[in-house]
Amino acid sequence: MWLYYLKQLAQTLPFFLKGLWMTVAVSGLSLVMGTVIGCVTGIVRAFRVPVLGKLLFAYVDFMRGTPFLVQVFIIFFILPEWGVHLEAFTAAVVSLTLYAAAYICEIVAAGLLAVPSGQMEAAKASGLNWFQRMRYVIVPQAIKTILPPLVGQYVLLIKDSSVVSVIGVTDVTRVGWFTVQRIPEGLMVFGLVGLLYFAVCYPLIHLANYLEKKLHMDFVGL
Repeated sequence: MWLYYLKQLAQTLPFFLKGLWMTVAVSGLSLVMGTVIGCVTGIVRAFRVPVLGKLLFAYVDFMRGTPFLVQVFIIFFILPEWGVHLEAFTAAVVSLTLYAAAYICEIVAAGLLAVPSGQMEAAKASGLNWFQRMRYVIVPQAIKTILPPLVGQYVLLIKDSSVVSVIGVTDVTRVGWFTVQRIPEGLMVFGLVGLLYFAVCYPLIHLANYLEKKLHMDFVGL
């Protein structure tokens, strides 16, 4: 019986690969845009820009304090009541981007604040403008603190992307739900789903571990 189900599962592999491609597409677009937004907002948050800083504080707290599933439902089901209609793929990318940006904002802000304030003062005394101080002094030091948790956050967000299957995005998780209706071996079907997610996340996990070890060795070497 297991051999029969295994053969059926093998026949559905092309559909799983299409679902995996959708997962990579949604996650990749969201992480790129979320990183850009998160870096900009993280700088604003770190330097406590009036008004904007308070708005960012509310945004980050809301995104981190509510389930991602609720945020997806708000964007896909609630916004149309206000005249904003989004396709499932677009809604998935937008919701995951906003979710990613909130966490990346905190990572970037924490990394910038970890740089001793004397570094900024010394750079300012050297006659560098704000952008030069950030580019040549602050960011090179902060990046060592930011990179490991940032890559780790990417892994978490790729796994969180499975939630978008509830609004009709045919990612690898949704393909798994369709398949399990034909092949009543949930462990086998979702075991394959787990392996596909692992195939995407493992290189990032390895990269995060490598960065942590390398940066730790650099710190000890100092």
